[in-house]
Amino acid sequence: MLKFTLAAVLVASKFATPALAMETTCDNASMGMVKTQMEGMKDKAMLDKAMKEMDMARVSMKANKIKECKMHMANAMKAMK
Repeated sequence: MLKFTLAAVLVASKFATPALAMETTCDNASMGMVKTQMEGMKDKAMLDKAMKEMDMARVSMKANKIKECKMHMANAMKAMK
């Protein structure tokens, strides 16, 4: 019974992780996390694209345009893939 429960939790976590990863929040902590991930990028063109998106996200956050900020952060994360 315990093995079955653990297996069910593992299977459920595989499906839940992508859903959680897709949710972006527009705050300084999230921006710092994305910036840290960007530092490891080797593709210069994609790095430039991600940096431009993060710059636009920062401007949107300061203007309190949260939906716009989330969109730009999501675009930056897509550029990192």
